Amino acid sequence: MPLKTGSLEEPNLNLTPMIDIVFLLIIFFMVGTQFAQTEELFAVELPTAGSVEPVSRGPDALVISVAQDGRISMAGKLLTLTDLETELVAARENYPAQAIVVRGEGEGRYQTVMDVLSAAGRAKIADISLAYKSDQQ
Repeated sequence: MPLKTGSLEEPNLNLTPMIDIVFLLIIFFMVGTQFAQTEELFAVELPTAGSVEPVSRGPDALVISVAQDGRISMAGKLLTLTDLETELVAARENYPAQAIVVRGEGEGRYQTVMDVLSAAGRAKIADISLAYKSDQQ
């Protein structure tokens, strides 16, 4: 079996494409900063508006968790039913269309979930949802 003899060629690493990309990125950022500086050069008098309504949507729904042993928590705090009701009343005063989501454990006590729903009703919360996990994958 003949063996190749002679010098082996060393692999070359061509850096030209990488240098091209680096130069393009430098040019891109230089041009971008020039536009930002040009925008600051003009003194613009902004118009005023009398009554402005917020553009954002309302707050997210409050999530109330009911543990299997009947503990109630909202926003990471353990609450009693009276504390929960005062929190819900305060939330409804801040935003009248406040929504809540009640998450009860599957094997938990149903009475506690009904107590939470009753407290939400006394706080006049209209948008109430019950969380569940779909068994269809």
